[in-house]
Amino acid sequence: MSRRARLIAGAVLVALVQIGFLAWIIAGRAAILRDGAEIRLTVEPVDPRDLLRGDYVRLTYNISTVQSALFDSGVLADHRGAGGERLCIGLDPDEDGIARAVSIRPANDAGRAAETGAVEICGKATGVWSGAQGRNLRLEYGIERFYLPEGEGRAIERDLGLRAFTVVVAVGADGQAQIKALYDGETKLYEEPLY
Repeated sequence: MSRRARLIAGAVLVALVQIGFLAWIIAGRAAILRDGAEIRLTVEPVDPRDLLRGDYVRLTYNISTVQSALFDSGVLADHRGAGGERLCIGLDPDEDGIARAVSIRPANDAGRAAETGAVEICGKATGVWSGAQGRNLRLEYGIERFYLPEGEGRAIERDLGLRAFTVVVAVGADGQAQIKALYDGETKLYEEPLY
């Protein structure tokens, strides 16, 4: 085989590996959107615009801050909360259909995952602080940004402060989440396509 043929074969191989990696990422996200358990969360705004990806709304959720009292007594004693520990939050809907945190467990505690029948969303602990009701944990779930068509981010961010918005989130069996749709009250504003 000539040198030119080897270079072409190498370039094709590298391209196929890159395409395969991107397809794997897209298929994983689509699997969660298609097959994940749906939950509804209330949202609060932060700030829109990303130079590379366009307008977005930065969101926090009613489950972004969780009271550490939901921990089992032995778990909380060892928990520091700010080291990026992965935690799974058990969710149950309230009377309005909004998911509320009912339990917390370390993500590596697989035995407890099988025991609970609730949907569990897993996130990274980003902080811990003491408040009037005890210690609170701040978590991020990887769904803190929702991208919108260009020019629409600021208007939605402004409206988020005026009335209730919710998102429907698909949660996979492993606790990974993807935003499925953004609602203004009962009106669906945007829905994420599978691909």
